[in-house]
Amino acid sequence: MNPTLKAEASAAGRGAAFLSGKSLLFASREEKALAKALDEGLVAIEQGLVAELSFSEEIVDAVARHLFDAGGKRVRPLLALLTAQWGEGINNRVIAAAQVVELTHLATLYHDDVMDEAVLRRGVQASQTLWGNSVAILAGDLLFARAGSLGGSLGQEAVMLQAATFERLVMGQMHESLGPQPGDEPISHYLKVLSDKTGSLIAFAAEMGIRMAEGPSSLIPSVRAFGEKIGIAFQLVDDVIDLADRSAGTGKPPGTDVRHGVTTLPMLYLREAASHDEASSALLATLARGAAGELSEDEFQEAIAGLRSHEATERTMDKAREMADEAIADLESAPEGIVKDALIRFAHQVVDRSY
Repeated sequence: MNPTLKAEASAAGRGAAFLSGKSLLFASREEKALAKALDEGLVAIEQGLVAELSFSEEIVDAVARHLFDAGGKRVRPLLALLTAQWGEGINNRVIAAAQVVELTHLATLYHDDVMDEAVLRRGVQASQTLWGNSVAILAGDLLFARAGSLGGSLGQEAVMLQAATFERLVMGQMHESLGPQPGDEPISHYLKVLSDKTGSLIAFAAEMGIRMAEGPSSLIPSVRAFGEKIGIAFQLVDDVIDLADRSAGTGKPPGTDVRHGVTTLPMLYLREAASHDEASSALLATLARGAAGELSEDEFQEAIAGLRSHEATERTMDKAREMADEAIADLESAPEGIVKDALIRFAHQVVDRSY
């Protein structure tokens, strides 16, 4: 399929998903208008990303577009389109800002997969398994450069926000790689990592939407706080999805993060429980053996099922719901109406999703 037509097809209909939950057949005129605006905005973003990911050499295009072509939820661009509704709506600057955010997100995926030694991403082979670590890292760098170039067209304020967000992304990754230092509480350390690695970019999307649409500056702290907490909730749900049967929709087998020693909140809660509970201690030891390659696949999956049903996993979901509730509370001062309702639905969908 032509790349532009494929982009249009992948974006079509997503706006309607963030209405009040009613079918468009029964939606109000205002709801239908919002859904149409979001759908058209997402199509424009996808079309622009196709252009931004087109370079002069075929092999470079193939690497740079590998993860984009594999799909994605486009959560960050959608959030920018939603917060823009509190300003003049979706304009060319909002579209460009959303593209900056998504390019930055895509770039981080290339680097994350190299650092985590991932095999699959979005149901396809991770880039470094096809082209090697060096090419995958350079592809991520290329996307960061393209995001920077596009962000520069939005003015100094946008560039400064983009740079600050990029700094937080790097610091979050560095803190994750180094792990908790002496005196750090592991769970608090992990949540701070999520705030920097995931929350900062989603907060950036929310803020850029309202800024580029010339929305009221009084709402910026609220939408930024909303985005940051939604980002944390989003990653916590991903921690749980990693344990799900067949890891529906992720393209990865259950327990991939555990197998590769990636820190997740269920594992941190399990370690906490293991300090006073023998069954939890035994499960933790079994999972460690599985990560070390000392178990058969069936034995490892049995241990993952044990973690899936352990209270540590439900506590993780409780924390995700708590963060989503706090995000919604941050919108208390925002105007009542369809946009606020859509953002509240956005928060609920983040924690209710299964893929």
